[in-house]
Amino acid sequence: MSIAEKIKSNPKLKKLALRLLMPKNQARPRLWIKLIVNPLSPKIKKRRGSLIRKKTRMDLMPYNRFYLGRNSTVEDFSTINNGVGDVVIGDNTRIGISNILIGPVTIGNEVRMGQHIILSGLNHGYQNVTAPPRMQEVTISEIKVEDEAWIGANSAVIAGVTIGKHAVIAAGSVVTKDIPPYSVAVGNPARVIKKYNFDTKVWEKVES
Repeated sequence: MSIAEKIKSNPKLKKLALRLLMPKNQARPRLWIKLIVNPLSPKIKKRRGSLIRKKTRMDLMPYNRFYLGRNSTVEDFSTINNGVGDVVIGDNTRIGISNILIGPVTIGNEVRMGQHIILSGLNHGYQNVTAPPRMQEVTISEIKVEDEAWIGANSAVIAGVTIGKHAVIAAGSVVTKDIPPYSVAVGNPARVIKKYNFDTKVWEKVES
């Protein structure tokens, strides 16, 4: 069993480790983690040509993965958090202004994301009415955005959802279930209104 596995399996060790990594009641790492540990972590990588704007909040922990592919950009005022799951971003992808990515999230190549978009692979429990949600068990389920997808501004993607290749999510949509490749989805909850027909080579409307 690795050191990380031992810590995760022991509640007291886990609590101590988290206290060393981040201040109490905070979701961002301590400064020494950001400046000393993360640059040496093999799990945190930026490839050639990639760019993270200066006003981006990078809440990265060294025990989970953060990967930014070649020629990809994370724009200003965005937040990236890998505290409970990996955040992986492919090549030639743009994460728009004020986006929030909370892992586990995997984003493919050539993806375009507009402004003020939220992708969160994390959920807090609420079922126990004798405790606030923040003190209840956290559940995680990976979000996947496949190659060439385009997500419009002010959209939200719920934990566990997959957005297929070359799918388009209209601005302001709330994506609560998987969206198939080569389709257009709109609304809250998002529904597919068009699909590409490879036989006719036409984007065809989907009957509601």
